[in-house]
Amino acid sequence: MAALLDVQSLSVSYGKVEALRGATLAVGEGRIVTVIGPNGAGKTTLLNAVMGLLPSRGAIAFAGRDVHRLHTEARVAEGLVLVPERRELFAEMSVADNLALGAFARYRQGARNLAADREAIYARFPRLSERADQLAGTLSGGERQMLALGRALMGKPKLLLLDEPSLGLAPLIVREIFRIIRSLREAGVSILLVEQNARAALQVADYGYVLETGAVALEGAAADLMHNPRVVETYLGLAKRRA
Repeated sequence: MAALLDVQSLSVSYGKVEALRGATLAVGEGRIVTVIGPNGAGKTTLLNAVMGLLPSRGAIAFAGRDVHRLHTEARVAEGLVLVPERRELFAEMSVADNLALGAFARYRQGARNLAADREAIYARFPRLSERADQLAGTLSGGERQMLALGRALMGKPKLLLLDEPSLGLAPLIVREIFRIIRSLREAGVSILLVEQNARAALQVADYGYVLETGAVALEGAAADLMHNPRVVETYLGLAKRRA
């Protein structure tokens, strides 16, 4: 399968500290690919570099086009959309207005069917419909994550980059978020998922990469990584004992 996203030898430095070293990965169309690893491994740095939010060295191709020199807004217009770790919602704006902002790039390109798109988001996330006029800052953690996902989907992404979508959420809500992620793949959205909950990430993904100290240490089919002794011991052991 041809790669929708093809990242080759990507490196990022903060001053003299190299946070990402020669990372190479690919995301096929209609696939979920996850990147797992410890805190400080460079996972968020990787996503930010792919989005053009950080200067980087290497090559980034998206949908067959070299996007490494494009600025972030142009990458969004190409179909790359990031849901950041902290959600970064506009707390003093309503749910409906946050969703509308998610389609801003499309509106500038001439799209005018945004009301229908918003209704489709409400159909996928009924709780957002119930809270359409509520300020984003008053939502629960799970609802804020749903709004962040809904806002991203308003941009009609070809590839959705998710940074720690389960962070800070109760276990029941985490299961719901991963159910939604699975349903997005079924709807044709490709996903690059960065997640510390390695077990949940590998269960939903098709393929996975293990990032350690800024470099790809392991990669393989998600089902194979679930049974890799090193992954089990380092990333799944505690979760396995708690299960």
